Amino acid sequence: MHGHAHHDHDHAHGHAAPADRRYAIAIGLNLGFVAVETAAGLYANSTALLSDAAHNLSDVLGLALAGGAAWLAKREASAQRTYGFSKATVLAALANALVLVAACGGILWEALGRLFAPEATQPLFIMAVAAIGVLINGATAMLFLAGRKHDVNVRGAYLHMLSDAGVSAAVIVAGAAIYFTGLAWIDPAISLAVVTLILWGTWGLLRESLDLALDAAPANIDVVKVRDYLAAAPGVTAVHDLHVWAMGAAKPALTAHLVRPEGGDDAFLAAVSAGITQTFGIAHVTLQIERAQRDDCEDC
Repeated sequence: MHGHAHHDHDHAHGHAAPADRRYAIAIGLNLGFVAVETAAGLYANSTALLSDAAHNLSDVLGLALAGGAAWLAKREASAQRTYGFSKATVLAALANALVLVAACGGILWEALGRLFAPEATQPLFIMAVAAIGVLINGATAMLFLAGRKHDVNVRGAYLHMLSDAGVSAAVIVAGAAIYFTGLAWIDPAISLAVVTLILWGTWGLLRESLDLALDAAPANIDVVKVRDYLAAAPGVTAVHDLHVWAMGAAKPALTAHLVRPEGGDDAFLAAVSAGITQTFGIAHVTLQIERAQRDDCEDC
């Protein structure tokens, strides 16, 4: 006997705006700032501003990926794509993490070059432009504050914007230090420190999105506890073929075979499915009831 339940379970309460609007606003703001920062970097002869502009441009591309994935995830399933496009959010998060790592590599290369061959800049002008960057990137990050804990795609966008704000803040500090001390090497030194912090924060996103792309269980779901919960259901003597994975960045799913000698009716299946949803946040639950454990079951 099979049982299937799909409960509406919202993991991202309190979104400030619909996903498509948030991404559109973020892309517009940051694309405009990239143009301003590039012009300012050329005017001030500042490689720090130019590298920060390149970093912001990579984030615009990352936001475009994330926004496109969020749009795709809303499309209905078809006869060929039975899960729809929900997995696009996971793939976008993975691409987002890789883009961020690549951007850090570019900043690292530029910072090392400037460390050994510093150039004269206009620190006050650099500080003013970077301050605008902190405001824009900080405000954009707040758009993705809600929902970041349960959606790896939203978390990727949030980390991108937060890292940009950190880079811009570091540029302000570097500009002030250069202005008061005249030591040009301070700028690339701070850039190296910021890159290290960004990579540290990105590692978790990269690992989680890669795991989800490989159909691993979401990090916030303890599969052992899920198995124990199912095994403790009334009349269940064994649990096998238990699988927990993510159909999308915020759509965990579960399938399992339950051995129950007395069988199971709709009421039993509904109760167990509802319990899984309420306890573990897994809204897409498919259960199969078996009266006896099969001898050929490798997972039993």
